[in-house]
Amino acid sequence: MNEQHRAVHAYLKEENRVLRELHGHKRLRFSDDQRRRLAEKGHALGRRVLREFEPIVTPDTILRWHRELIARKYDGSAMRRSGRPPVGNEIRALVVRMASENEGWGYTRIVGELSKLEHRVSRSTVRRILKERGIGPAPERLPHMPWSKFLRAHWEAIAAADFFTVEVWTSIGLVRYLVFFVIDLSTRRVEIAGIVPVPNGLWMRQVARNLVDDLSGFFKGKRFLIHDRDPLYTRGFHEILGYAGVAPVRLPPKSPNLNAYAERFVLSIKSECLDRMVMLGERHLRRAIASYVEHYHVERCHQGIGNRLIDGVPKLASGPVARHERLGGILSHYYRTAA
Repeated sequence: MNEQHRAVHAYLKEENRVLRELHGHKRLRFSDDQRRRLAEKGHALGRRVLREFEPIVTPDTILRWHRELIARKYDGSAMRRSGRPPVGNEIRALVVRMASENEGWGYTRIVGELSKLEHRVSRSTVRRILKERGIGPAPERLPHMPWSKFLRAHWEAIAAADFFTVEVWTSIGLVRYLVFFVIDLSTRRVEIAGIVPVPNGLWMRQVARNLVDDLSGFFKGKRFLIHDRDPLYTRGFHEILGYAGVAPVRLPPKSPNLNAYAERFVLSIKSECLDRMVMLGERHLRRAIASYVEHYHVERCHQGIGNRLIDGVPKLASGPVARHERLGGILSHYYRTAA
């Protein structure tokens, strides 16, 4: 029997060599059933005996197949139920909105606010949602209050100022006029503080006196005036404001968005009025600007304050719709007439 076993052993080894020579370095493709049969027989022999046989499949591969058979036998993934449901888009949007609008709210505070709205989420879920959107925790967000939010918190006490230029045809040719205006951030009311071709320090001091007048000054009740770094804002101008309790705030250089409300008014008056007209003298310029400012206050709706009018509310009637024109139809608004 031993001689016979040795002969069988030698024959199988030689047969494996022949098969390996026939296939060369080509990878043999086995079916799942063939892998199972080889794995069962090979595991019974062990790695040492398999190496003596020089099989067409390495001993490590055969034993790996055997481990996979065992793992497949006890695989319960098909019986598993689905995990926690994904967070809906509505909740995600609310989490991001609350964190963006409230710099001091931490994860727990947001969880509590969501629970009031019948949304049950965990603290870790809020943290993960904010991290995906690149929003840090409350201690990192709190020092970075947006400039727009800071202005809204102090609107009642802040006014802004700016200049813009207009080219005017006069008897001596084309003259550039400088228009100085101030705007109330809370109401969007605008006042044209002065129009002059050649401004100077004395003119700016007089403008400041008019603005801080106790009876009719535009800065009555204001505490701060924000403006750019134009050299026309002289020391004398600042001193008069300071005597009246208005602190000037010079914006840092290269900060175009910090005086956005004043700059938006410049864009509006130029695109809607001045750029569509040829100014023939100073009187013509003053009349056009006065007409636009009146239209701006009582006839034009403003998106920044909910598409409302600055002064008053539109009068509604049951009659037909009519159009009111200014400056030859450049400015217009619609209203209902009496029936």
